Amino acid sequence: MSAEVFTPNDVNVTMTPTAVKHVRKQLDKKPDAKGIRLAIKKSGCSGFKYETEWVEQPGNDDRIFSIDGVDVFVKQEHLSLVNGIEIDFVTEGVNSLFRFRNPNATAECGCGESFTVS
Repeated sequence: MSAEVFTPNDVNVTMTPTAVKHVRKQLDKKPDAKGIRLAIKKSGCSGFKYETEWVEQPGNDDRIFSIDGVDVFVKQEHLSLVNGIEIDFVTEGVNSLFRFRNPNATAECGCGESFTVS
């Protein structure tokens, strides 16, 4: 029997160049924003969902990932759920949205709004 140990210092969060470009463009319009928060909320048919918001004041429990000049803020309690995630920004028809590629997600709902981890 083996146990997997999670070490918060080993967390990796990445963004595609398209996502970085989009976030930089939005930050230019929001002079008080210091970056973007990636948060996890309990919700949806699979258990968890991603939320993003602009960060004006970092929290004491935030881990900051600097990616090509963009700061991504993640609360310490969410690090194990997002370790290895890639944040992308895609356009599908007339809609544009963040897309998350999370290696920790073991299932996603059919609409893509929520995910499950084991």
